[in-house]
Amino acid sequence: MSSGPNVALVTGAAKRVGRAIALELALAGHDVAVHFRSDPAAADEVVSRVEALGRRAIGVRGELTDPVSWPELVRQTVEQLGALDVLVNNASMFLTANPDSIEQFDPAVWDVMWKTNVLAPMGLSHHAREPLAQRGQGCIVNLCDISSGRPWPSHLAYCTSKAALAALTQGLARALAPDIRVNGVAPGIAVFPYSYSAELRRRLTAQVPLAREGTPESIARAVRFLVESADYVTGQIIAVDGGRSIC
Repeated sequence: MSSGPNVALVTGAAKRVGRAIALELALAGHDVAVHFRSDPAAADEVVSRVEALGRRAIGVRGELTDPVSWPELVRQTVEQLGALDVLVNNASMFLTANPDSIEQFDPAVWDVMWKTNVLAPMGLSHHAREPLAQRGQGCIVNLCDISSGRPWPSHLAYCTSKAALAALTQGLARALAPDIRVNGVAPGIAVFPYSYSAELRRRLTAQVPLAREGTPESIARAVRFLVESADYVTGQIIAVDGGRSIC
């Protein structure tokens, strides 16, 4: 088992759900590598917040569609924070301006969606597997989506990639056992895209049994549970969606 604080690498941790996950894991006693792609100021703010909670933190830049970034992110985390115990594959791509429908099919969109939402989690898991297993408590949490079970016709590339990530989560749980646990969290409405109108938000929220949207913090608490309190859980995907997936 660990002889010191756990270390977590959270992708897409500069904003929104990833930011909440990084701060929640810091509250749980983890040092955090805050991955970002294009906003160093936002990442620096998260690093400062983690440090204010009494934990160490670093910002690590990486373009996840580039395979070169995968081992580099792991290397920087281990070299600067001394270990890697938790990998949270949170970073994701979702299109709103040009939905990936059958009418607007674009192979380039599918390519970048697949690279971001599937290949990057796989590549990071591959390169992180040795340090994750080293201290006997390795854990991977993938941010899936409830849409993988009921794909939206206007977002076919996104839903397909998230379905693949769900399958990858279960496959990795078997491949990396018993040294590393692999689970997923499938959000429903956690944070609306900025472009969604008030009417669209109202209509989508009305479909949720709990009659409200979730929050980044509700997703982060589920991630913390899988990391901290689910030592006999692997290969599972928890829906955090206010009941939307049962309707």
